[in-house]
This record gives sequence, C-alpha cells and structure tokens, in this order.
Amino acid sequence: MPKPRKALVLLEETPYYHCVSRCVRRAFLCGVDAHTGKSYEHRRQWIIDRMKLLADIFAIDICSYAVLSNHYHVILHVDSGCAAKWSDQEVIERWELLFSLPVIVQRYLGKEPITQAERDTVSELIIKWRIRLHDISWFMRCVNEPIARQANKEDGCTGRYWEGRYKSQALLDEKALAACMAYVDLNPVRAGMAETPEQSEYTSFKERSYFFKKNSGRAKESNTPNGLLPFAGYLRKNMPKGLPFRLKDYLELVDWTGRAILENKRGYIPDHQPPVLERLQVDPKHWLYMTQHFESRFKGLVGASHALKAVCRKLEFRRTPNPVLRLLS
Repeated sequence: MPKPRKALVLLEETPYYHCVSRCVRRAFLCGVDAHTGKSYEHRRQWIIDRMKLLADIFAIDICSYAVLSNHYHVILHVDSGCAAKWSDQEVIERWELLFSLPVIVQRYLGKEPITQAERDTVSELIIKWRIRLHDISWFMRCVNEPIARQANKEDGCTGRYWEGRYKSQALLDEKALAACMAYVDLNPVRAGMAETPEQSEYTSFKERSYFFKKNSGRAKESNTPNGLLPFAGYLRKNMPKGLPFRLKDYLELVDWTGRAILENKRGYIPDHQPPVLERLQVDPKHWLYMTQHFESRFKGLVGASHALKAVCRKLEFRRTPNPVLRLLS
C-alpha cells in the first residue's frame, strides 16, 4: 500500500529529495507533437523559470533538473534552518510574492489598531506560512499550478495538464544523491535527445558545464548559475552550504557515466574511473546500474542499507523496501 507523502519527507534524516511530475497521458505537451508538428518547446523554459523564481522565495534550493517533452525531474535541497532565521516581516513579504495577503495581515502591516485575538491570528498565519515556505509539496504546487493554467490558456482548453501529484524520493546519503543527480542529468542522453550531457537542452548539467567552461575550468562557487545550489566540495569542518562534491569531479563523473551507458558499450567499464566513485566506495558496475534504473527500481526512500533500515525503524515500517538497495551498500 502506498505511503502518505508526509512519511517520505524526513528532514531530520535528509534535506535532499528527487521529485518528478508528468504530463497527463504522458502526451508531448512540452515538446514537439509528432502528430500535428506543433512545437511546445517554449513550455520547458516556463518550468525552469518558474522553479528558479520559487527557489528565491522558498527556503528550498535546486540541485539538479532536467525538463523533457512530457515530464520533468528536479532534485531539491530543503534548508529548514534558513526558514527558521527569517523574521516575521520577511515571511510575510515572501508569502505575498506568491499569494494575496488576508485583510487582517494587511491591517497588521499598516500598523492599524487590531485586537489581541487578531494579533494571535496573524502570528498563527506566519507560523503556517513559514512551514509552507520550506515544504516540498507547496513548492511543487507553486510550480505546477501556474504552468497548467498558462498552458491551458495557450491551448484554449480546460482540464488537467499534469498526470497527478508529483512523485518523490528521499535521498538518504551521498551515494544516493550522486546517483540520482547523474540519473537526472543523463535523462536526455538516454532518451536520444542529445549525444552528450553538455548538449542536453533544459538541464542543470548544461548550465553548470557552460559556466565551468566560461571560467576556464576553475571550479569555484562563482561558476554556479543563478538559481542552482553550488558545489561546496567534500564533507569537512566548517563546510559552506552546498553539494558535498567538487564540481569538476561531478562533471567528469557524468561524462564518464554517459559514455559508459551507450548502447554499443553496454557493460563496458573504462579503465579510468572518476575519483568520486572511489571516495563514495561505489563499484563502477553498480554505479552504472543505478544511473540507468534509478527511478524504476528505487522507490520512496533511497540510500545505503543501514540508512534505510534506520529510517524504516523510525517510521515503524513492517519491512524494509527496495531490496535492490544493497547496490548502494
């Protein structure tokens, strides 16, 4: 039986989550319709722009994304500590960028005389909004709803644009995070939409590789495109906010993985392996399996067996899901 969404978002265990939304009937509502020849490519940029706009408002960062013809992937990092530091005024200002404020809050901001009961109501609203502003469900809702309305308006129709609620996977450790990011960034290559990862349109990898090349291969935080979480290097004391890898190593890892999974090289492992695989202690053959089947084989919770078992005990699951996760151990 499927688990409720709240059981799959465990901020005390991990801030990283892989989310997927698909168009209704998986039709080509974002790409080129093969039957009519009409192009909907511009809608893919709508999704990217919307996600980046929301990343500036929410305490949620974008680690990786890929927008394809009938669905999109995004890996999110929830920064609950950042949301906790916002002042009440900042919470209201951020929420107002998304929705109209209730009259009682407008009166509060205008410093009009209000009763204590009304002040308590405003305080309760601020608490609720603060929670929502680092909530994945609200982030995905605020991405998908405006896109659906905009697309339906363009098509002159009504009804569903998205197949249903988004799918999510909790990434419990570095191995799961790295594998999922590579899986997302290589989606267009596997789909035959691009020959190489850096040629993949509407992906975070293309953005990152462009900035890296623009800075002559210097892996600095300045290489990070706007709206994307930077790479902070490997785990250490006083580590700044960012992904726990080096950008150069990750770019090399994705390039190596993309070459290794080509149809004419199935099962072939090049002699030179990216150092990040050694650091994560992942067998190359297992790595290639994960990056080809991440979404289909791994459900809900993804991580090494010990991390998975620990989370399942907290959630009081009767059994540990994803038996294939021994590949991550």
